[in-house]
Amino acid sequence: MAADETSAHDTSAHDTSAEATPEIDTSRPHPARMWNYWIGGKDYYEIDRQVGDQVAAAYPGVGDVARHSRAALGRMVRHLAAEEGITQFLDVGTGLPTHDNTHEVAQRVAPESRVVYVDNDPLVLVHARALLVGRPEGRTAYIECDVRDPERILAEAARTLDFDRPIGLIMFGIIGNVVDDGEAALIVRRFVDALAPGSFLAFNDGTGMVDRQAREEAVRIAVEQGSTPYVDRSPEEIAGFLAGLELLEPGIVSTSRWRPEAIPFGLPPEVDAACGLGRKP
Repeated sequence: MAADETSAHDTSAHDTSAEATPEIDTSRPHPARMWNYWIGGKDYYEIDRQVGDQVAAAYPGVGDVARHSRAALGRMVRHLAAEEGITQFLDVGTGLPTHDNTHEVAQRVAPESRVVYVDNDPLVLVHARALLVGRPEGRTAYIECDVRDPERILAEAARTLDFDRPIGLIMFGIIGNVVDDGEAALIVRRFVDALAPGSFLAFNDGTGMVDRQAREEAVRIAVEQGSTPYVDRSPEEIAGFLAGLELLEPGIVSTSRWRPEAIPFGLPPEVDAACGLGRKP
C-alpha cells in the first residue's frame, strides 16, 4: 500500500464503531499473513497457506523463527513495562493480531500503558479491533502506513503517545523488507531520533546465519509468488541499527536466546534471527 493512503484509528476499550472494509488482494501472498500461518494463527488466505507451505518445505526453520520471534517480543515488552517503567509503545510492523499482543503484555503489568500499532497490510486493518481493545486505563491506536514513511507514522502516533516521555519502539521483522541498507539505516535513525532519552529500541530481524542457503531459497520462492522482497543481515549489521544505544544484556543474540524462559535442557537452539534491546541515553 502506498504511504499516502495512510489512515489512523484510535479508540478506547469501549469503542464499537464500524470500520470500512479495505480492498484485500487474495491472489498474492503477504508476509504478515504467512507469518500468522507459521505461528499457528487463523488469519490468512489460501494463497498464504500454499506459499507458506512451499517456503516451509524449502526452509523448515521458518516456523521456529516465527515462534521464537513472537516469544522474544513478549519478553522484551514485559521487561520494559515491569523493569524499566515504560508505559508507551510504538509497534511498527505489528502483523496480524494473535495471542499476547503488545498491549496485552504491557497492560498486564501497567494497565495505563498506551500502544500504537503500525502495519501496511489491509487485512491487519480488518482485524485491528482486536488490537484496539485494551484496558480502560490505557489507550491503543492503529496506523495503516508503510515503514518507509516515518514522518507520517510519527505525526499520527503523537496523537496517542507523548514523545517528550520515554517510549518503547518495537521493530520486529520489519526492516528486512527494506532491502537497501542505506534506506533501512535512515528509517531506523529517524525513528530513534524522535524518541526522548530513556526510550528503548527493541529490534529483531532475519540473519541467515543458521541455514542461509535454505533461507535464500525460501525468499526466492515467496518473491516469485508475489510476496515482498526480504534481505537477511548479519548480527553485526543488525547491531548497527542499535548504534549509539546502550545495549542491555545479553546484547545482540539469536532471537531464541534473548533472556529465554528457564528450561531444564540448557539454552534453546539458535534460529535464523537476531535481536537486541537498546536504551537511548
